[in-house]
Amino acid sequence: MFLVVATKNQKKLGEIKEILRGFNFKLRSLADYGKTPDVVENGDTFKENAVKKALKLARFTGELTLGEDSGLCVDALDGRPGVYSSRFAGRSKSDEKNNQKLLRLLKCAPLKKRKAHYVCAVALADKQGLIGVVEGKCHGKIDFELKGKHGFGYDPLFLIPKFKKTFGQLDEKIKHKMSHRFRALMKAKKLLVKYIEKKKSN
Repeated sequence: MFLVVATKNQKKLGEIKEILRGFNFKLRSLADYGKTPDVVENGDTFKENAVKKALKLARFTGELTLGEDSGLCVDALDGRPGVYSSRFAGRSKSDEKNNQKLLRLLKCAPLKKRKAHYVCAVALADKQGLIGVVEGKCHGKIDFELKGKHGFGYDPLFLIPKFKKTFGQLDEKIKHKMSHRFRALMKAKKLLVKYIEKKKSN
């Protein structure tokens, strides 16, 4: 059975493949379908955006589809960048520019005021409609400078106090057992198991 991951972000796709390794699905991405319909991510929440991706791409591919939306929420910034995480720096967005903007906004904040959490929403849909949507979170703090080369996005700034390292510094095997994406995908696995069982019973 195929599972289409509705993303063109190769780093995100790589993480999802690693976390779902050994699961009985053949993963495809949007890169396997050539030109695909654009999804306007204008939802107010991560779950809304994930559902939009899953439904639209499931109708397009005709396959079981996983839509994902994720981002960073910083307490001192009233939850920003939130659903705007990937385009925090505006039209000239890039991981580097997004991170530098975040550092500027938190320039005067001490570590205790730099609490943040990552959020990942995962929606599953097939051509019949939405199967379910789940969410995972990972709590940490925003470091004072970029550290490490692993991951992407805000990972070089996202500090895990327990390890005294950022996601950018942590071994990816450790990250993949505690990240927001891991927690959301573990919940999604349960939805997938129920989906398979229902298909078999029909």
